[in-house]
Amino acid sequence: MTVTLAAGSPYPLGSHFDGQGVNFALYSAHADNVELCLFNQDGEEQRLMLPSRTGDIWHGYLPTGIPGLRYGYRVHGPWDPQRGFRFNPHKLLIDPYCQALDGKVMDSPLLSDANDYPDDADSAAVMPKSIVTNESYDWQNDTLPRTPWSETIIYEAHVRGLTKTHPDIPAILRGTYAGIAHPAMIQYLKRLGITALELLPIQLHVDEPRLQQLGLTNYWGYNVLAPFAVEPGYWSQRPGTTPLAEFRDMVKALHQAGIEIILDVVFNHTAELDLPGPVLSLRGIDNPSYYWLDERGDYQNWTGCGNTLNLTQPAAMQWVLDCLRFWATECHVDGFRFDLASVLGRTPDFSPESPLLTQLQHDPMLSKLKLIAEPWDIGQGGYQSGHFPAPMAEWNDHFRDNIRSFWLQQPSTLGLFARRYAASSDIFQHHQRLPYASINKITSHDGFTLRDLVSFNQKHNQANGEENRDGNSNNYSYNHGTEGLEADEAILQRRSASIRALLATMLLSQGTPMLLAGDELGNSQQGNNNAYCQDSSLTWLNWIQADQALLAFTSGLIALRKQIPALTTEAWWTGETTSSNGNKDVIWLNAQGQSMSTDEWERTEPLPLQILLSGGWLVVINRTDQLQTLNLPSGQWHIAPPFSVADIGVGDTKCIASPRSISVLRNRN
Repeated sequence: MTVTLAAGSPYPLGSHFDGQGVNFALYSAHADNVELCLFNQDGEEQRLMLPSRTGDIWHGYLPTGIPGLRYGYRVHGPWDPQRGFRFNPHKLLIDPYCQALDGKVMDSPLLSDANDYPDDADSAAVMPKSIVTNESYDWQNDTLPRTPWSETIIYEAHVRGLTKTHPDIPAILRGTYAGIAHPAMIQYLKRLGITALELLPIQLHVDEPRLQQLGLTNYWGYNVLAPFAVEPGYWSQRPGTTPLAEFRDMVKALHQAGIEIILDVVFNHTAELDLPGPVLSLRGIDNPSYYWLDERGDYQNWTGCGNTLNLTQPAAMQWVLDCLRFWATECHVDGFRFDLASVLGRTPDFSPESPLLTQLQHDPMLSKLKLIAEPWDIGQGGYQSGHFPAPMAEWNDHFRDNIRSFWLQQPSTLGLFARRYAASSDIFQHHQRLPYASINKITSHDGFTLRDLVSFNQKHNQANGEENRDGNSNNYSYNHGTEGLEADEAILQRRSASIRALLATMLLSQGTPMLLAGDELGNSQQGNNNAYCQDSSLTWLNWIQADQALLAFTSGLIALRKQIPALTTEAWWTGETTSSNGNKDVIWLNAQGQSMSTDEWERTEPLPLQILLSGGWLVVINRTDQLQTLNLPSGQWHIAPPFSVADIGVGDTKCIASPRSISVLRNRN
């Protein structure tokens, strides 16, 4: 039967079923022609030229098209690698707007096209096909929690790793979106007290050829192939469900519990990697309209992943914005964390007024969501901590490194500690930015877990197949005298004290705290600080051996944080009276209970410090190796849970702080 395409419409981009047929629309500014390729269940291909071009958008309408139809594109145009043009109709291409694929990309020489001439090997047999989708969903009055930034506590997790070994979740649901939506997981998150779950990439991603050759996988998921599509590998595959529906169920369940969902998204590079990498989508659709290229037509590798998206190009920028709006409108997500976000501001130099950052700043919907930048890439001028515009927040590596160093290595000055404790005002207090802009973290997926941070001086990444060369070698970690998890009781006690001090500092500092999933359980990755390719018990949370005392301490810290007005205010601390009862937001005191002197702030040897918050909570910090007796400010002080007499002893006018500890006292007045 002869199939013909009608003219159709240039918008929306992608494939869209209108109840009668399917409209196809693809951007390519430099193409000569675009073929729509349809595939039946036997893999037989039918090619149809898209009949219409409106501006730089090629489009056509298939009256007989229905959801489930498998398709791809072949794009005809010039082959001129030095100018960046790599059009080759022998390579089947994925629709960059597709919401589902029928498979993953496996390493194959048929996908490569890195020669000085177009390769004539057809790739259709090894390429996954885009699928026309049309999934309705009953959100049942779902509403976004819209937790204020000042009250936000983020929990960073991996979909599979979070629930894969959870004993109270049915085996079929472990490691899936449905596993997170299970009542046992929801109840745990509520008990812990976090307000937002930040997930590593759940957009459809693939394993790099190098990892496939080593028998490893891209566990973290930062090699995204189809950013509009839900990763099917985290789907339970129960009858009557789909990956998208199960993901939406998870979002709805989290929202019903008052928990926001933040997605880690990757818009700095694509799975097409470097020049010898696979031709999958954007490279063959319109290479120079999507990537930063050098004068030879090769890719600028400012990401360390082989290529860098050029988000000053209108098509690339629109693709990103359309994708973010899809997740926000169709999946009700509450925010995004942008991987290697300096790429978003490259023009090619970084500018906080770049086209994409400006669009995010002023978009009536996206600007109201939680937007978080990882403020660096590896290109020249790529480190941009503190330079992103409001309303974006940023991962604060200054907090991470300075607080690690303070507790685990040679202490820095109390002045530097105080700046990090006060939301790094030296970095973020400008251009109408607020304290929440500092995402305070001690650990994240990228690096040691908290337990490993106090157990290893060196990374142990041999399992990654790179002879331990990968991963950061400068971790500010300290093994307390013995390398590895096993140690004598005295060392284990010192490690436990360090873990408690690090957690308390992060969760009781001004700014937005981010807890790595499993740190509250004493989770370990056996010293691997770059476990991106380990999908195994090494990276899955060990619920069976969870440290219940540490869990109770962590949830107690979160509950304590929510009681202290100075930690839930939207304003920068001033040291001035900020409430009707005459209390100041913060007062910094020395061991004698007096105001800190300039000399005390700048001395490098460890000194005790007292931080009076909102007049009613006293944070007592003893970084020294000895018991310290401190004079208390006036008041009737008692130990605030989750702290105990093991951490600090309290008298009428004095307290005795344990070595290398942080504690909190509550004023009964």
